[in-house]
Amino acid sequence: MAVELRLKEVIKEKKMHQKDLAIQIGVSKVTVSYWCSNQTMPSIETLGVIAKTLKVKIADLIIEN
Repeated sequence: MAVELRLKEVIKEKKMHQKDLAIQIGVSKVTVSYWCSNQTMPSIETLGVIAKTLKVKIADLIIEN
């Protein structure tokens, strides 16, 4: 089973920018960009931080294919 993030969509739904999320969680905008394009995946710990920052559940960030 492949897993993808729907981070780009959630950021848009929250009316944020990738740069805003990057600043709030302490990573570079490039890192967030890689996550949004599914080039890389954040660790499960980082997913928790992202979910908390965006006020969503981790499951809301993941698409299972």
